[in-house]
Amino acid sequence: MPRAHASATILHMLGLMQDLPLTTNWIFSRAEQYYGDKQIVTRTAKGIERGTLADVLADSRKVAGYLDSIGISADGRVGTFAWNSARHLSLYFAIPGTGRVMHTLNIRYFAEQLIYTVDHAEDEAVFVDRSLLPVFSKYLPQLGTVKHVIVMDDGADAEIPDDPRIVQYADVVGGAGPIDFTDRVKDERQAAAICYTTGTTGNPKGVLYSHRSTWLHSNATTTTSVFGLSESDRVLPVVPMFHANAWGLPYAAGLAGASMVMPGPDLSPAAIIGLLESEKVTLAAGVPTIWMGMLPLIEGRDLSSLRMIVCGGSAVPRALSEAYREKIGFPITQAWGMTETSPLGSVCTIRSEVADLPEDDKADIRATGGIAPPGIEVRIVDSETREPQPWDDEATGELEARGPWVAKQYYRTDEPGDQYSDDGWLRTGDVASISKLGYIRLVDRTKDLVKSGGEWISSVDLENQIMGHPKVAEAAVIAIAHPKWSERPLACVVVKDGEELTREEVLEFLGERLTKWQLPDDVVFIDEVPKTSVGKFSKKTLRDKFADYELPTA
Repeated sequence: MPRAHASATILHMLGLMQDLPLTTNWIFSRAEQYYGDKQIVTRTAKGIERGTLADVLADSRKVAGYLDSIGISADGRVGTFAWNSARHLSLYFAIPGTGRVMHTLNIRYFAEQLIYTVDHAEDEAVFVDRSLLPVFSKYLPQLGTVKHVIVMDDGADAEIPDDPRIVQYADVVGGAGPIDFTDRVKDERQAAAICYTTGTTGNPKGVLYSHRSTWLHSNATTTTSVFGLSESDRVLPVVPMFHANAWGLPYAAGLAGASMVMPGPDLSPAAIIGLLESEKVTLAAGVPTIWMGMLPLIEGRDLSSLRMIVCGGSAVPRALSEAYREKIGFPITQAWGMTETSPLGSVCTIRSEVADLPEDDKADIRATGGIAPPGIEVRIVDSETREPQPWDDEATGELEARGPWVAKQYYRTDEPGDQYSDDGWLRTGDVASISKLGYIRLVDRTKDLVKSGGEWISSVDLENQIMGHPKVAEAAVIAIAHPKWSERPLACVVVKDGEELTREEVLEFLGERLTKWQLPDDVVFIDEVPKTSVGKFSKKTLRDKFADYELPTA
């Protein structure tokens, strides 16, 4: 056996293993060599387009060649403003494969947020689906860093604006020379992609994924403790590719060799169930509202190919999961995570210790956030002492996480900030208990965010907008349970003395500043916002007061 050298400069013995970088190009080359004949199906405005993974990867090489030809910086940010499609998938490999950074733009952001994220990331080029061009073109005059806009024709009959920056995908990519990705990324810690999150107050925050974190996250997804992806799967990501990189599924499917079914712009329950049936999907993933809307349509449909429905973004109602178990033979699999955790943080698999419990007891377990997979550590800490709490399913504390695919700070910040503990754990903002077997039961949130249909709504930002109304003295926003969206905001408003204000006036005022899904479902008028002993708004008091409040159904 080799012996450590006596020199004081050698502190430990190194292993004699090869050191190859874990990159998206490793996923690319494996997919190309082993799984090129796997199907990639995309539904467009004109119907179903069928191709192979080899076709997608060949396009990736051409896109990469085009990015080289127009002189995008070596680590330049390249945006995507697109639905889930085969072309979007080719960008997932082309952009980071050349050492550049993919920035998936959230098409649901309102103008101020989208413009901020493009400017903050300093995107040099953006690939846009033609069906989304009417929306994107409104922002284009204000996007000073964007020098190139590449329009991907998805079958929509949208007018292409007269802007010298705009070119068509077919014209430029078709004529580009394919490139070799070998050795384009030598450092696995190099940035691969950036996603912005509105899960905190203020402007969206950038989460910068590395090649290493992406590879490790993808590899974990193939294990049975997560989704058990394999080359026999046909994966339908209903979750958008701009939402934490579709929960990492495009890369995980490439690594596993799974076929993919891309839903395009039609995410209606009828359209999704049609794809599940016709394309023999085995695994589908999306937020609770998708599966709520699909439930009444299941009767008489052939979903026998389906083996797993993954649900995240918001807590899965126990009744919804059990309804699926009754109708199709298995329940929904709940997963928890954040953009900051790439996003996989836990998955609710049933451990052998509880596998023989009555179904009613197992349903209670399935209602939890599940167990952290290999690669993620979790703990709960006391809000005052910050001391770790026991895993006894009774003690509660703020849920914290760390691991090789957990962000250590936000993009373009000098230090981790308040989102992180002193010893480097990510403070998730959730309050939870953890059982002896490791099941995470989410109890509450430390921050007053409203999570509606998988999207965060900042109550503080909403309050600031409301208090911008000249007749408003104070305003507080709380989350109210909603049967479809999980939660929706309720605005509690104090009117200035001598003024009169209606619900409709408040909503109209907000409608000029926010997108529709961010607006409160209702407005109630109160005499004053209750305060804590230190003068802060006591939202707990408001939540207790309006615990049984029923939001308007219309």
